[in-house]
Parts: sequence; C-alpha cells; structure tokens
Amino acid sequence: MKSKNKAIIYIICSAFCFAVMNASIQLSGELPFIQKVFFRNFIAAIAAFIVLKKNHIKIGCKKENRIYMFLRAFCGTLGMLCNFYAIEHLMLADASMLNKMSPFFAVVFSAIILKDKPTVFQLCAVLTAFVGSLFIIKPSFANAEFFPSMIGFLGGLGAGAAYAFVSKLGRGGEKGPVIVLFFSVFSCVSVLPYIIFNFVPMTAFQTAMLLLTGFAAAGGQFSITAAYTHAPAREVSVFDYTQILFSTALGFFLFGQVPDKWSFVGYGIIIAAAVAMFIYNNRKAVK
Repeated sequence: MKSKNKAIIYIICSAFCFAVMNASIQLSGELPFIQKVFFRNFIAAIAAFIVLKKNHIKIGCKKENRIYMFLRAFCGTLGMLCNFYAIEHLMLADASMLNKMSPFFAVVFSAIILKDKPTVFQLCAVLTAFVGSLFIIKPSFANAEFFPSMIGFLGGLGAGAAYAFVSKLGRGGEKGPVIVLFFSVFSCVSVLPYIIFNFVPMTAFQTAMLLLTGFAAAGGQFSITAAYTHAPAREVSVFDYTQILFSTALGFFLFGQVPDKWSFVGYGIIIAAAVAMFIYNNRKAVK
C-alpha cells in the first residue's frame, strides 16, 4: 500500500508538470509551435542523457528493435506537433483532454502491434471515449475550433501509437531513458531545418517560458516513470486524469478560460470510460 501511495503521488505530480508545460506553451506567446517543440525536446534530451550517464547505461538499441525505435519516435513526434498546435489554438482543458485519448488509442494499436487482443469491454470503452471526444471537438464547419480540435484528436492518436511502440521496446529489453533520448533527439533533428530557416527571435520572458516548458516536461516524464516503477499502470493510471483539473484551473486563473457545457460533458464521458477501464483491469488482474 505504501508503494502504491507513492505511485499515486508521483503520477499526480506528473499530471501537474504536464499541465504547467501546456500553460507555459500558451504563455510563451506568438512563436511558431514547431519552435516550442524544439525547445521542449532539447531539454528533455539533455535530461535523458544525464540520467543515462549517471546510471552508466549504454546508449544504443538492439538491431531488431531499431525499426520500432524509429516508429516510436516518428509517431511521438507527430503526436507532439499536433498537441502543441492544439494547445496554441484551444483552451488548455480541451487540448489536454483530447491528448488524454492516447490511452484508448494505445489499446487499439497494442492489438495491431503487440497482438494484445482487446476484450469487448475495452473496445466499448474506446468507443465511449471517442463519443466523449466528439462533445469536445463539436464537429461542425461552423465551429471555428473544429480544425485545431481535430489536430488535437490526431495528437492523441499519435501518442497512443507511440505508447504501443514503447511497450514493444520495453518487452524487447530496451531501457526507458534510451527510448526517451532517441525520441527527443529525433524530434529535435526533425524540426531543425524549420528552426534554421524560420527562427523567430525571443524575448527574455518567452525564453524563460520555453525553458519552463522543457523542465516541466522532463519533470512529468520522470515522475510518471517513477509512478509506474512503484505500481502497475492498471492500479494508478486513472489518476493521470487529474491533469484536466490542473489544466482547467490554470486556464481559468492565467487566461480566464471557461470550457462550455458540452466540453464538460465530453470530459465526464472520457473520464468515466477511463475509470471503468481502470476498475475492469484491476478486477481482471485479481482473477
């Protein structure tokens, strides 16, 4: 129980860090979202490199895992680009909630990549979460936020695929910090040509906010890793949805953002699906 309590604290800290990261992205102002992605991953790469050196972990991966390492980095980079775009154009709570579709997409991609056959209940939970996302996206060409909402939805899809490849790599014996380092470096290199030719000079405040984005992201990554080393994901993953509470509070106090009633309906449906899957996975594990 003590270990589980530690895991819950760690995952709530992770949720807070990622909420701060999202708020910092908006606070950094009128900068290209690709430039923001570069700074976020540059700092994450440094943090991962320090962890690898401190723990004397060899940098590299097995030959048979290289394609999965590339696909994890590719999907993760696309997912992050979409997420950052959504954060810039939507309310913090909406963007965060759409990104939290990733665990449900992970179920789908795990069936494809890992051959982990989902149960009927899990498929129903995925479908329910998708319905909840429609309340947030509000699909209509009359809705000015329809396009960024769809991009945010695709960000959750990309992240879900990336998580499935992380599981594949973990089963293949790859270390977490190595996966983080490769992904961070890949993301930086992918957007570097854009940065070179389209770099926008930043004020001291904008630089500080992007540095905060990177440090908050690193804190979130290491906290969630610590959480899952203290307890199985099925026992604590639902607490990751506290990020929505943090994002809603930060959005209100920093930007005066108040989600509409349909967004709250969507939040409720997705969180209910997550709680149901959380309870189902625990009961299944006991059996």
